[in-house]
Amino acid sequence: MAQAKISSKASEAAVQQQQQQQSAGQLRGRFYRSTSMADRSSRLLENLDQLELRVEAFRDAASAMEQEKEILLEMIHNIQNSQDMRHISEGEREELNLTANRLMGRTLTVEVSVETIRNAQQQESLQHATKMIDEIVNKLLDDLEDAKIRLMSLYGACTSDVPAGPIDQKFQSVVIGCAIEDQKKIKRRLETLLRNLENSEKSITLLEHQKSSIRQSCNSKQD
Repeated sequence: MAQAKISSKASEAAVQQQQQQQSAGQLRGRFYRSTSMADRSSRLLENLDQLELRVEAFRDAASAMEQEKEILLEMIHNIQNSQDMRHISEGEREELNLTANRLMGRTLTVEVSVETIRNAQQQESLQHATKMIDEIVNKLLDDLEDAKIRLMSLYGACTSDVPAGPIDQKFQSVVIGCAIEDQKKIKRRLETLLRNLENSEKSITLLEHQKSSIRQSCNSKQD
């Protein structure tokens, strides 16, 4: 009887020991699996971080190409409308315009577009800022000098440098509500408009100087 009880207790002890070993093995297995998952997660996160850098570099490169396209088109347009083009023979001017049109056509075949992610407020701010610029551009021919002053006040609202003149506070508050990429594009557009205005003023000044010289020459001959 006593021996049977001893055997029973020994059997129970053996079963408990086996259960404890199985439980420990399961815990060790969970620990190893957990460590392996953490390693994998860390590697995946590192890969995504590296890809994020490449994506941003890719977008920056595309934006640079977008700007280069704008610059090329502006330079070709300026050559076609330069004073030098007005002071060459008709045949030479026609040949040069053909070349310029060919270059412009080839430039336009390159499509580069970097979409900006905006929320509803940023979209509304962009539309408002664009409308304010368009209103001035539409009145350029009515008063060139006034348009230049107004555009400079808009540009002053976009730059961190000390502006040479007054700042359009209303426009500044609108631009601040735009996405960062849109703020840069708005500033570039204003820079382009001001450059074109400056070139137009130079052309007008040169033309007026030529007219004055012709009048003086005619008066001298009459005398």
